[in-house]
Amino acid sequence: MRLRVRFTKRGKVCYTGHRDVARIWERAIRRVGLPVVYTEGFSPRPKVSFGLALPTGYESDGEYLDISVHPGVSGVAGVFDGVGPTTGTQLEPAGLMTLLDEALPVGMDVQAIELNDDRGQSLQQAITTCSWRFEIRGFDVADATEAVAKLLSAHELPSTRIHKGKERSDDLRPAVRGLEVLGGGNDGAVMVADLAAKPRLVRPSELVPILAPGLEMAGAVRIHQWIETDGARREPVPFDATPAPHTELCAL
Repeated sequence: MRLRVRFTKRGKVCYTGHRDVARIWERAIRRVGLPVVYTEGFSPRPKVSFGLALPTGYESDGEYLDISVHPGVSGVAGVFDGVGPTTGTQLEPAGLMTLLDEALPVGMDVQAIELNDDRGQSLQQAITTCSWRFEIRGFDVADATEAVAKLLSAHELPSTRIHKGKERSDDLRPAVRGLEVLGGGNDGAVMVADLAAKPRLVRPSELVPILAPGLEMAGAVRIHQWIETDGARREPVPFDATPAPHTELCAL
Protein backbone atom coordinates (compact mmCIF):
# COMPACT_ATOMS: atom_id res chain seq x y z
CA MET A 1 0.00 0.00 0.00
CA ARG A 2 1.27 3.48 -0.82
CA LEU A 3 0.46 7.01 0.27
CA ARG A 4 1.29 9.62 -2.36
CA VAL A 5 1.74 13.02 -0.72
CA ARG A 6 1.77 16.47 -2.28
CA PHE A 7 3.50 19.24 -0.31
CA THR A 8 4.97 22.72 -0.66
CA LYS A 9 8.54 23.90 -0.22
CA ARG A 10 8.40 27.62 0.42
CA GLY A 11 10.38 30.25 2.29
CA LYS A 12 13.72 29.65 3.98
CA VAL A 13 13.36 25.88 3.66
CA CYS A 14 13.97 26.31 -0.08
CA TYR A 15 17.68 26.39 0.77
CA THR A 16 17.45 22.87 2.25
CA GLY A 17 18.98 20.24 -0.03
CA HIS A 18 17.23 17.12 -1.30
CA ARG A 19 18.93 14.75 1.14
CA ASP A 20 18.05 16.93 4.11
CA VAL A 21 14.44 17.08 2.93
CA ALA A 22 14.41 13.27 2.94
CA ARG A 23 15.67 13.25 6.54
CA ILE A 24 13.02 15.80 7.54
CA TRP A 25 10.31 13.54 6.14
CA GLU A 26 11.70 10.46 7.87
CA ARG A 27 11.54 12.30 11.23
CA ALA A 28 8.01 13.53 10.51
CA ILE A 29 6.85 9.99 9.67
CA ARG A 30 8.28 8.71 12.97
CA ARG A 31 6.65 11.51 14.97
CA VAL A 32 3.27 10.83 13.39
CA GLY A 33 3.57 7.07 13.99
CA LEU A 34 2.75 6.04 10.44
CA PRO A 35 3.17 2.25 9.96
CA VAL A 36 5.76 2.65 7.22
CA VAL A 37 7.43 -0.32 5.51
CA TYR A 38 11.19 -0.57 6.12
CA THR A 39 13.92 -1.88 3.85
CA GLU A 40 15.74 -5.07 4.78
CA GLY A 41 19.40 -5.44 5.70
CA PHE A 42 21.72 -4.14 8.41
CA SER A 43 20.49 -0.53 8.20
CA PRO A 44 16.71 -0.56 7.62
CA ARG A 45 15.31 2.70 6.28
CA PRO A 46 11.73 3.80 5.67
CA LYS A 47 10.59 3.00 2.11
CA VAL A 48 10.05 6.56 0.96
CA SER A 49 10.65 7.76 -2.60
CA PHE A 50 10.53 11.31 -3.91
CA GLY A 51 9.69 12.88 -7.23
CA LEU A 52 12.25 14.88 -9.18
CA ALA A 53 14.78 16.64 -6.96
CA LEU A 54 14.12 20.36 -6.63
CA PRO A 55 17.24 22.49 -7.21
CA THR A 56 18.44 24.13 -4.01
CA GLY A 57 17.17 27.72 -3.76
CA TYR A 58 14.06 27.05 -5.84
CA GLU A 59 10.61 27.06 -4.24
CA SER A 60 7.72 24.75 -5.09
CA ASP A 61 3.94 24.69 -4.90
CA GLY A 62 3.81 20.96 -5.68
CA GLU A 63 6.42 18.46 -4.49
CA TYR A 64 5.64 14.76 -4.18
CA LEU A 65 6.72 11.67 -2.28
CA ASP A 66 5.51 8.09 -2.01
CA ILE A 67 5.38 6.38 1.40
CA SER A 68 5.02 2.59 1.48
CA VAL A 69 2.84 1.61 4.44
CA HIS A 70 1.50 -1.59 5.94
CA PRO A 71 -2.23 -2.09 5.23
CA GLY A 72 -4.37 -1.11 8.19
CA VAL A 73 -5.65 -3.96 10.34
CA SER A 74 -8.84 -2.11 11.16
CA GLY A 75 -10.49 -3.46 8.01
CA VAL A 76 -11.34 0.03 6.74
CA ALA A 77 -9.64 1.11 3.51
CA GLY A 78 -7.31 4.05 4.05
CA VAL A 79 -7.31 3.77 7.84
CA PHE A 80 -4.05 2.76 9.51
CA ASP A 81 -3.17 1.74 13.03
CA GLY A 82 -0.60 4.10 14.48
CA VAL A 83 2.73 2.87 15.81
CA GLY A 84 5.21 4.39 18.26
CA PRO A 85 3.82 7.69 19.58
CA THR A 86 0.35 7.03 18.10
CA THR A 87 -0.01 3.38 19.15
CA GLY A 88 -3.65 2.63 19.90
CA THR A 89 -5.01 5.30 17.57
CA GLN A 90 -6.24 5.08 14.00
CA LEU A 91 -4.81 7.29 11.26
CA GLU A 92 -6.68 8.30 8.11
CA PRO A 93 -5.50 10.53 5.22
CA ALA A 94 -7.44 13.68 6.22
CA GLY A 95 -6.13 13.51 9.78
CA LEU A 96 -2.64 12.68 8.55
CA MET A 97 -2.47 15.99 6.70
CA THR A 98 -2.84 17.86 9.99
CA LEU A 99 -0.45 15.61 11.90
CA LEU A 100 2.24 15.83 9.22
CA ASP A 101 1.88 19.61 8.97
CA GLU A 102 2.58 19.85 12.69
CA ALA A 103 5.64 17.61 12.35
CA LEU A 104 7.14 19.46 9.35
CA PRO A 105 9.10 22.75 9.44
CA VAL A 106 7.76 26.12 8.39
CA GLY A 107 7.37 26.27 4.61
CA MET A 108 6.66 22.56 4.09
CA ASP A 109 2.89 22.03 4.12
CA VAL A 110 0.93 18.96 3.06
CA GLN A 111 -1.66 19.83 0.41
CA ALA A 112 -3.12 16.42 -0.43
CA ILE A 113 -2.72 12.70 0.25
CA GLU A 114 -3.82 9.93 -2.10
CA LEU A 115 -3.95 6.21 -1.33
CA ASN A 116 -3.08 3.67 -4.04
CA ASP A 117 -1.94 0.08 -4.36
CA ASP A 118 1.81 0.73 -4.72
CA ARG A 119 1.95 -0.51 -8.30
CA GLY A 120 2.96 1.29 -11.46
CA GLN A 121 5.83 3.65 -12.20
CA SER A 122 7.74 5.54 -9.57
CA LEU A 123 7.42 9.32 -9.48
CA GLN A 124 10.87 9.78 -11.03
CA GLN A 125 9.94 7.46 -13.89
CA ALA A 126 6.48 8.90 -14.46
CA ILE A 127 7.06 12.67 -14.39
CA THR A 128 8.06 13.98 -17.81
CA THR A 129 7.53 17.75 -17.64
CA CYS A 130 7.63 20.52 -15.02
CA SER A 131 5.99 23.94 -15.09
CA TRP A 132 7.93 26.84 -13.60
CA ARG A 133 7.20 30.46 -12.78
CA PHE A 134 10.30 32.65 -12.72
CA GLU A 135 11.34 36.28 -12.85
CA ILE A 136 14.31 37.88 -14.59
CA ARG A 137 15.67 40.87 -12.72
CA GLY A 138 15.75 44.12 -14.71
CA PHE A 139 14.08 42.61 -17.80
CA ASP A 140 11.49 44.87 -19.47
CA VAL A 141 8.18 43.16 -20.30
CA ALA A 142 8.24 44.33 -23.93
CA ASP A 143 11.82 43.07 -24.36
CA ALA A 144 10.87 39.82 -22.66
CA THR A 145 7.94 39.28 -25.02
CA GLU A 146 10.19 39.82 -28.02
CA ALA A 147 12.85 37.48 -26.60
CA VAL A 148 10.29 34.72 -25.98
CA ALA A 149 8.98 34.95 -29.55
CA LYS A 150 12.55 34.72 -30.86
CA LEU A 151 13.33 31.72 -28.64
CA LEU A 152 10.20 29.81 -29.66
CA SER A 153 10.92 30.38 -33.36
CA ALA A 154 14.49 29.07 -33.07
CA HIS A 155 15.33 25.62 -34.39
CA GLU A 156 17.99 25.04 -31.75
CA LEU A 157 19.14 26.64 -28.50
CA PRO A 158 22.79 25.79 -27.78
CA SER A 159 23.58 25.87 -24.08
CA THR A 160 26.71 25.13 -22.05
CA ARG A 161 26.68 23.99 -18.43
CA ILE A 162 29.04 22.52 -15.87
CA HIS A 163 28.10 19.00 -14.76
CA LYS A 164 30.27 17.09 -12.28
CA GLY A 165 33.17 19.40 -12.99
CA LYS A 166 32.97 19.01 -16.75
CA GLU A 167 31.63 21.39 -19.38
CA ARG A 168 28.72 19.97 -21.36
CA SER A 169 26.82 21.34 -24.34
CA ASP A 170 23.12 20.77 -24.99
CA ASP A 171 20.41 21.85 -27.38
CA LEU A 172 17.62 23.08 -25.11
CA ARG A 173 15.03 23.66 -27.82
CA PRO A 174 13.40 20.18 -27.60
CA ALA A 175 13.08 20.66 -23.82
CA VAL A 176 11.09 23.90 -24.07
CA ARG A 177 7.48 22.72 -24.33
CA GLY A 178 5.98 26.14 -23.65
CA LEU A 179 7.04 29.65 -22.63
CA GLU A 180 5.10 32.87 -22.09
CA VAL A 181 5.39 36.24 -20.35
CA LEU A 182 2.87 36.79 -17.55
CA GLY A 183 3.71 40.45 -17.00
CA GLY A 184 5.82 42.60 -14.73
CA GLY A 185 6.84 41.57 -11.21
CA ASN A 186 8.70 43.19 -8.34
CA ASP A 187 12.07 42.93 -10.07
CA GLY A 188 11.39 42.38 -13.77
CA ALA A 189 9.48 40.25 -16.26
CA VAL A 190 7.63 37.21 -14.86
CA MET A 191 7.42 34.12 -17.08
CA VAL A 192 5.94 30.64 -17.07
CA ALA A 193 7.76 27.76 -18.78
CA ASP A 194 6.96 24.11 -19.39
CA LEU A 195 10.33 22.34 -19.43
CA ALA A 196 11.12 18.69 -20.02
CA ALA A 197 12.28 16.50 -17.15
CA LYS A 198 13.57 13.74 -19.42
CA PRO A 199 16.31 12.81 -20.25
CA ARG A 200 17.30 15.37 -17.59
CA LEU A 201 15.60 18.10 -15.61
CA VAL A 202 15.99 21.44 -17.40
CA ARG A 203 15.97 24.46 -15.07
CA PRO A 204 14.58 27.95 -15.78
CA SER A 205 18.00 29.41 -14.99
CA GLU A 206 19.32 27.74 -18.16
CA LEU A 207 16.97 29.87 -20.26
CA VAL A 208 18.04 33.18 -18.72
CA PRO A 209 21.36 33.55 -20.63
CA ILE A 210 19.46 32.88 -23.86
CA LEU A 211 16.52 35.20 -23.14
CA ALA A 212 18.40 38.00 -21.40
CA PRO A 213 22.20 37.82 -21.66
CA GLY A 214 23.85 39.61 -18.75
CA LEU A 215 20.77 39.55 -16.51
CA GLU A 216 19.97 37.27 -13.57
CA MET A 217 17.01 35.26 -12.39
CA ALA A 218 15.29 36.87 -9.40
CA GLY A 219 13.46 33.73 -8.24
CA ALA A 220 11.78 30.56 -9.45
CA VAL A 221 8.89 28.37 -8.28
CA ARG A 222 8.00 24.90 -9.54
CA ILE A 223 4.23 25.12 -9.91
CA HIS A 224 3.42 21.74 -11.52
CA GLN A 225 4.90 18.32 -12.24
CA TRP A 226 3.22 16.40 -15.05
CA ILE A 227 2.67 12.77 -15.99
CA GLU A 228 1.89 12.33 -19.69
CA THR A 229 -0.28 9.46 -20.96
CA ASP A 230 -1.63 9.09 -24.52
CA GLY A 231 -1.18 12.78 -25.29
CA ALA A 232 -2.87 13.97 -22.09
CA ARG A 233 -1.16 15.13 -18.94
CA ARG A 234 -2.09 15.08 -15.28
CA GLU A 235 -0.48 15.79 -11.93
CA PRO A 236 0.56 12.90 -9.67
CA VAL A 237 -1.98 14.09 -7.09
CA PRO A 238 -4.58 16.42 -8.65
CA PHE A 239 -5.05 19.42 -6.39
CA ASP A 240 -6.09 23.05 -6.76
CA ALA A 241 -3.34 24.57 -4.67
CA THR A 242 -4.21 27.32 -2.20
CA PRO A 243 -1.75 29.48 -0.26
CA ALA A 244 -0.08 27.30 2.35
CA PRO A 245 -0.53 28.46 5.95
CA HIS A 246 3.22 28.58 6.60
CA THR A 247 4.29 30.16 3.31
CA GLU A 248 7.06 32.74 3.36
CA LEU A 249 8.51 34.65 0.42
CA CYS A 250 11.95 33.50 -0.65
CA ALA A 251 14.33 36.16 -1.94
CA LEU A 252 16.88 34.49 -4.21
